[in-house]
Amino acid sequence: MADGLSAIFLAHRPALLRFLRARGAGDDAEDLLQDMWMKLEAKDLGPVADPVPYLYRAANNLMLDRYRSATRRERREQDWSENAGGVMADPVEATAIDERMIFNQRLEQVRAVLRALGPRVELVFRRFRLEGVGQKLIAEELGVSLTTVEKDLQKAYRALLALKQKFDTE
Repeated sequence: MADGLSAIFLAHRPALLRFLRARGAGDDAEDLLQDMWMKLEAKDLGPVADPVPYLYRAANNLMLDRYRSATRRERREQDWSENAGGVMADPVEATAIDERMIFNQRLEQVRAVLRALGPRVELVFRRFRLEGVGQKLIAEELGVSLTTVEKDLQKAYRALLALKQKFDTE
């Protein structure tokens, strides 16, 4: 059973929903109220002198935050699009064929270096660097110590650094 501010929120929920829709929240009004409810439940608020105006102000602030966030996101995407020439180009199409061939050859060399280090080192490197799995979880999955995972990663890094130095001299 809700009490305090939560009870007042529940009693005024339909009015808050109308308030948000009237302010332009549209279909997002329900989501905003859900966010508001979650924030109210997460906070340990003491008594609020004027709870109803407090709830309306909180609802309005959430809507403004969402609007600002959307505006920033749109501006960022527009800036990125303009800097990319106005078209979101496929990087493969923008790369010359000979550059793609060199890239593919180097990628295969990287794979060969990792394969040569052994299946566990290759798996540890792939899980950590490409899939973003934490070292501790990898250790648990493989049934090895965290130190073993760290050493495997060091082997992979040393081998790839040597390969990079070879690429740089070519």
